[in-house]
Amino acid sequence: MPTIDEILEHKLFSIDNLVTLLKAEGADGLLLLQKAGELKLQAVGNKVYFRGLIELSNVCEKDCLYCGIRKSNNEVKRYNLTDEEVLDAARFAYREGYGSIVIQSGEVTNETFVARIEQLTTEIKQLSDNKLGITLSLGEQSEEVYCRWFAAGAHRYLLRIESSNPELYRKLHPTDDHHTYEQRLMALTLLKKIGYQTGTGVMIGTPFQTLEDLASDLQFFKDFDIDMVGMGPFIEHDDTPFNTPQADALPLSARFNLSLKMVAILRLMMPDINIAATTALQSIDPLGREKAVKAGANIIMPNITPGSYRNNYRLYNNKPCTDEEPEQCTGCLDARLTLADSEIGYGEWGDSQHFKKKDKG
Repeated sequence: MPTIDEILEHKLFSIDNLVTLLKAEGADGLLLLQKAGELKLQAVGNKVYFRGLIELSNVCEKDCLYCGIRKSNNEVKRYNLTDEEVLDAARFAYREGYGSIVIQSGEVTNETFVARIEQLTTEIKQLSDNKLGITLSLGEQSEEVYCRWFAAGAHRYLLRIESSNPELYRKLHPTDDHHTYEQRLMALTLLKKIGYQTGTGVMIGTPFQTLEDLASDLQFFKDFDIDMVGMGPFIEHDDTPFNTPQADALPLSARFNLSLKMVAILRLMMPDINIAATTALQSIDPLGREKAVKAGANIIMPNITPGSYRNNYRLYNNKPCTDEEPEQCTGCLDARLTLADSEIGYGEWGDSQHFKKKDKG
């Protein structure tokens, strides 16, 4: 069995060696994070790019067993931002020099919703003189819908696989014809075919998950040739079937450390992709996102949803920053990222270098 040094030096990223890296602790764990941080600087530089997050609606047609806005949760107060609230948030992002926004919502597939996203995307491109990049994270849709949104101006799409193990995927989601691993994989394939910068990700520390599962997830990202990844620790939500930790569940601190290692290993495997420092990290450690940036992440998504709605888009317990307004985020993150020896790429889209190289090819 090769040592940590040998795995990193020779890029020996077999499943067994990835598990070895995920188990790394102490000096070996620090070496892993250090090497990833160094490679990030070489491959994509020290800039961190903002994606202003607009949580459009918590109405969802899906019933994922872990998610706080699942359709069966009758405790959540449902909402839909008005068009003007969405456009105001986009204006804020443009004014503050954010290069891009993300429009995220629960999964809805009717024509009214599809046409609304199409129109909002068009208007956001117009109000920003085409200077705001647009990422969508709106779940599984048909090829026609993805094409319409792409034509309107969206150029990135984030759809998390949640687990690349079909058996584990089925344990995390209802076992019906409307929510299958195969459908999720097909949607990701369609997004790549259409030309989106395609992003995915997984939860780390879910019930039933093994280190081998996480190693396979990393290999999936590589094999699928993904452009961007957002992944973070699984955190329970009170109003879901997974509302309390399983008997053999990892402590939150272990999920956090494992998440940092996932970020670091993926940076070493895919040096030029975009990797997000997810908000869930900050739910466990106040400096979680900054630690992820040091370990290899280069994307942060400040929440620019009006503050009055934020607590209703609660996918998991202890979601941070639910009582803040968008104006409070920018200065805070600017200072915190300076402490993480990073520069914010204001006014830049910060597109995936990996995607750009493929596009040229």
